Amino acid sequence: MPDDHKPLAGRTMIMSGGSRGIGLEIAERAAEDGANITLIAKTDQPHPALEGTIHTAGERIEAAGGAVLKFVGDVRDDDAVARAVEQTVERFGGIDMVVNNASAIDRSSTDALSMKMYDLMQDINCRGSFLLSKLCVPALRESARNRRNPHILTLSPPLNLDPRWAGGQLGYTIAKYGMSLTTLGLAEELRADGIGVNSLWPRTTIATAAIRNRPGGAQRFARSRTPRICADAAYLVLTSPGQDTTGNFFIDDDVLAEHGITDLDSYRVTPGAGPLNADMFL
Repeated sequence: MPDDHKPLAGRTMIMSGGSRGIGLEIAERAAEDGANITLIAKTDQPHPALEGTIHTAGERIEAAGGAVLKFVGDVRDDDAVARAVEQTVERFGGIDMVVNNASAIDRSSTDALSMKMYDLMQDINCRGSFLLSKLCVPALRESARNRRNPHILTLSPPLNLDPRWAGGQLGYTIAKYGMSLTTLGLAEELRADGIGVNSLWPRTTIATAAIRNRPGGAQRFARSRTPRICADAAYLVLTSPGQDTTGNFFIDDDVLAEHGITDLDSYRVTPGAGPLNADMFL
């Protein structure tokens, strides 16, 4: 019987990326319940500018109380993703949660954006989310039949058609909105199966290396929230009934507010550092 205080105990999550940042925090939060986690990530060796590898992430997940399968692979590689799904089912007996976390970003204007980077964002963000979700559908349907509350959660924004978002960073917007269209379509396609399909996006910038390493990053980092706010919001979504919680484009602090959590000071990186930075697409 599931533990009401640890609803993800024994449940299995497969995540793209997750060796650092928001993805790792989401994985750790699930691991605190005793969840099983598969990470699909390329970071086998340390990066000179980015902290963390799939191996250090695995150590943190295990320390939090979860079991981990570290799959070194690229979400752009169809065969690799298929093997990761197969190995997850073999090791843990199924899949209950898919988290599409891997994402590439380049906010260059259209004339400055190389087609190589355009293709990278499309392949990781949009195609990668579609691929991992697609390959997990049979296991998620089995999870639904076993009443294990299956979910797909994608880290992508609401479909905001204000032209300034496309006009400011067209290539990146196309890639992120492709992820969100995947949520919109799969929520409808899988509704009758009882599989919850949702997106989650932060209200503010989140204190990750991607923020810190940009020009002016120190100030933006100080005026950001920690990745834990996304992890806590994701946990609340993933523990909601999937058959009733689907087709939503959630904002992190709205999710917390719906569950009575309104004091968000603990999520600030530097209290008193000034107004928080708003994130994109809102």
